Amino acid sequence: MPRVDENGNCRGLIGGLLLPPRAWYVLRRENITTLKKLRAVADRLEQFRDIGPETARAIRAELARIASANDGGSPQGGSPGKEVE
Repeated sequence: MPRVDENGNCRGLIGGLLLPPRAWYVLRRENITTLKKLRAVADRLEQFRDIGPETARAIRAELARIASANDGGSPQGGSPGKEVE
């Protein structure tokens, strides 16, 4: 069982992101395992089975947080030394 924080989020396959366990389950099922792949589908997350508006908003908020945290950093996001493609 993943370690869940006080907001109900946990770390998963894509470094730096904190998402609800349901989101990680769907991303894994859909083979979305990198920031690049996630950004490519970010505008249509609600089309995936088991991703509703609230989960889609949470994913997009995390993508925005990562982009903000990496402002001036790697264009792909993530941590130095980690593969993000």
